[in-house]
Amino acid sequence: MDLSTGQITDSLNADLPLIPASITKTLTIASLISETGIDYRYATDVYAGGSIKDGVLEGNLLVVGSGDPTLGANVEPKGTDIMAEIVETLRRKGVTEIAGSVEVDEDVFPGPATPPSWHPSDLSQSYGTGCHGLNWQRNASGKAAVSDPARSFASALTSALNRAGISVKGEYYPEKKRKSLLLRHMSPPIDEIMRSCMMRSDNLYAETLLRTLALVRDKEATAENGAQLELGYWKKKRLPMEGVTVVDGSGLSRSNRLTARFLAEMLGRMAPNVDYASFFPLAGQEGTLRHFMKGTPLDGYLALKTGSMNGIQCYAGYLLDDEYAPTHVVVVMINEFPISRGAARSAVADMFLSTFVPQESHSQITVTE
Repeated sequence: MDLSTGQITDSLNADLPLIPASITKTLTIASLISETGIDYRYATDVYAGGSIKDGVLEGNLLVVGSGDPTLGANVEPKGTDIMAEIVETLRRKGVTEIAGSVEVDEDVFPGPATPPSWHPSDLSQSYGTGCHGLNWQRNASGKAAVSDPARSFASALTSALNRAGISVKGEYYPEKKRKSLLLRHMSPPIDEIMRSCMMRSDNLYAETLLRTLALVRDKEATAENGAQLELGYWKKKRLPMEGVTVVDGSGLSRSNRLTARFLAEMLGRMAPNVDYASFFPLAGQEGTLRHFMKGTPLDGYLALKTGSMNGIQCYAGYLLDDEYAPTHVVVVMINEFPISRGAARSAVADMFLSTFVPQESHSQITVTE
């Protein structure tokens, strides 16, 4: 679609609902950034569950999760070290002992942590980990999902406190009593989280962002509510909604259905938002596209989110000019391709070159994702 005119320049089966895989993330982020802007931050609060007397916190140390997906993350944006902040705060207050335990409140994101339509084989993998009210180290250990990140966080924080000379005695106190606010840990700005999500195709981040849409709309922060609000938002914008079904934020579910026309209209509406357009990896240079189209005339001129699952290869984003401004919307969705994935990618690359650089010869193009 030519953004200067709004005209569709090339189209095939634009109204056919297809499984979008990870290009679903473009919709999730477009919906939320339209609501929050770029400066929203997650606030994780730490409370004393009792009075502090003679160096003793007479109760639990309560950490109230905000859904922040960056706590303890090993990828950018990493943010500040919440555990170091907690230790330093307690030291400043003269605390040398916590009579109770480290407790975590993760009620901000009610269960289930994963949509029921996710395939069971994905749930044990790091890419299929659940989204919790408190997420820690991206809820993964190597390539394995961590099913109870709050427990892992509490254990790690208890160890950190003990090492710092603040003993945790573990006596019983009511778990969620909030006597006084000790610390408010702020995440990096949400635009940095969105960019990281798009560059790395992070499913946890996308699921968090979908639930956040419900959270900022003062609804119960479930994936279902986030998806309903998302679709309602674009329906009010008069986008073509026929055949569109969304059940998660990441695209891991095979129950999602999007049409190329719907995505093209959505991307067209978002094109003037320079922050949003900057989230997409550049072909041949960044993220999931660092090898795709590399060394071709379109290297650095296509900004696309990829989506791939078994039998599925999708691309959605923009063609850019020399100033990195979008000139065209590009959407390709392939389901059940009868050739190898490499051949499918090469065919898409050849189509892009033939469409946007018609004077070039493309017969020997080889690409990988």
